[in-house]
Amino acid sequence: MRHGFSVDLRGIIDLLGRHLYPSPRAYLRELLQNAVDALSARPPADPRILIRPPSVTGDGSLHVLDNGIGLTEAQVHELLATIGRSSKRDELGFSRQRFLGQFGIGLLSCFLVADEVEVVTRSADGGDTVRWTGHAEGHYTVEPAEPRDEPGTTVVLRPRRGSEHWLSDATVTRLAADFGSLLPYPVRVGDRPVTAGPPPWRAEYADPRARREALLKYAEETLEFRPFDVIDLNVPAAGLTGVAFVLPTPLPASARASHRVYLKRMLLGERVEGLLPDWAFFARCVVDTSELRPTADREQLYADDLLEETREALGAQLRAWLVGLAATSPARLNGFLSVHHLGVKALAVHDVEMLRLVDRWMPVETGDGDMTLAEFRRRHGTVRYAPSVDEFRQFAQVATAQGVGLVNAGYSYLAEILNRLPLLDPEIEVRRLDPAELATRMDPLDPAAEPAVQRFLEHARRALDRLGCEPVVRAFQPVALPALYLAGHEAVRQAERRAAAESADGAWADMLDGLDGIAGAPPPEPARPQLILNHDSPLVRRVVALTDPLLVRLVVEALYGHALLQGHHPMRAADTAALNRSFLGLVEWAVHDNDAEDDR
Repeated sequence: MRHGFSVDLRGIIDLLGRHLYPSPRAYLRELLQNAVDALSARPPADPRILIRPPSVTGDGSLHVLDNGIGLTEAQVHELLATIGRSSKRDELGFSRQRFLGQFGIGLLSCFLVADEVEVVTRSADGGDTVRWTGHAEGHYTVEPAEPRDEPGTTVVLRPRRGSEHWLSDATVTRLAADFGSLLPYPVRVGDRPVTAGPPPWRAEYADPRARREALLKYAEETLEFRPFDVIDLNVPAAGLTGVAFVLPTPLPASARASHRVYLKRMLLGERVEGLLPDWAFFARCVVDTSELRPTADREQLYADDLLEETREALGAQLRAWLVGLAATSPARLNGFLSVHHLGVKALAVHDVEMLRLVDRWMPVETGDGDMTLAEFRRRHGTVRYAPSVDEFRQFAQVATAQGVGLVNAGYSYLAEILNRLPLLDPEIEVRRLDPAELATRMDPLDPAAEPAVQRFLEHARRALDRLGCEPVVRAFQPVALPALYLAGHEAVRQAERRAAAESADGAWADMLDGLDGIAGAPPPEPARPQLILNHDSPLVRRVVALTDPLLVRLVVEALYGHALLQGHHPMRAADTAALNRSFLGLVEWAVHDNDAEDDR
């Protein structure tokens, strides 16, 4: 046996208020939408929408009138009394493109602010004027009404207790201006017009500079900032036109970009997300579209293939603006990059044209100062980079002194950008700096100093052997740096494997032991970090001349700990113990020498 669904209208209204419409303010947008669709269905000679607030009606009610197509009595029964039924679909259920409404639930939003909704309508196709009155309890009445002078519809709302402010003059005027300022039909609240004509980007100007200034002023009034620049947007497939305003101040990449979107010139939302690619967070858009679909709450855009295509098209237009800026106005481009470098770098990770722009125009930090990557390659050929800021600060001065160019890739996206540079030219060589490479570029010692250095190194090796480090004496700049801790990539990998093996047991430990060599073969020679002592440093020259084994051990351990701290290297328990031991030992040595001096 077949049965129909029974609908609890109060439950539906509660569902709409709590989960679909984010605010009761949606009721006026839905009323404007119905009025616009009625005018679109059969435009009269002088189309108009009139809103009469309580100050005009005098009885606390709100009237919304249009002189559109109206409804017959049969249509009133069919459309107003069936939840989800809409006249704005064709026989296959698809929405008719010239209408704003699609879901057949718009009139229910009025029950968010009123317990009773009255609709007085007369059809342009003929018939008498009828009055439909819907009640929140779930019933409605239809009866003849006083004849209207012309076809059209009037909706009357009387606020429920506690909702009076939603129908007040000030609220209604503000909502009508927000939602309907760009509508193609004149809208008035009482005697006050709220429509402002066509969208500002479609207005006619004889002088392009006047148009630009008008759009900048529009952004100041609407978005509350004066843009860095204005970019025209146009996506015919989505029926989309509008402008993107480039923000004058930086925003974090994690900030969610939102835009002001109109649907057939009715405001969809002021914080619509997903219109631009994620990397384009430096722009805020104001657009009007006729083909993109809204979500059921009419606050966001429905995610479908057309929205994805539109997003890609708008991203391409923003990218073209950046490329054009580089070609025509390098000074303005530099101004833009100084503010929005993060967004451009994010794009360069995925886009070759933006990679080329970053390579030519965006300064990066290097050991030789700030310069573009293109200039850096002209100076040094190979692009070597430090993957972290700490590593760059540790090695930049030393690398530069040895003639090794070094780029600081410790900032967002820069390492990925550097590794993509060969896409611009296969001849470009990019390498992460291996700290061990710096030792091979340092100057050898004067043969006359070798004997004293060798005696010193014998004591230094014994001091550092238990710390897993090899002492080396070289001459390098700057002389103010007495010691440098260098751990090559292989040394770091072996140290990580040893630490993992020490903390593992059973099968995991056996597997990690197997990484050090093939079974039955001798283990590879361990790669040890090096403590490079700078023979050009006056302090190190005095240290090398020491002959007391205990004092040499204390001084070498102190230099080792200092080099670790200077390079922001992690300190193991053994390293901390050695640093403490050397500090206390040197203090004791100094006190002992002072006591001996006093005795003399």
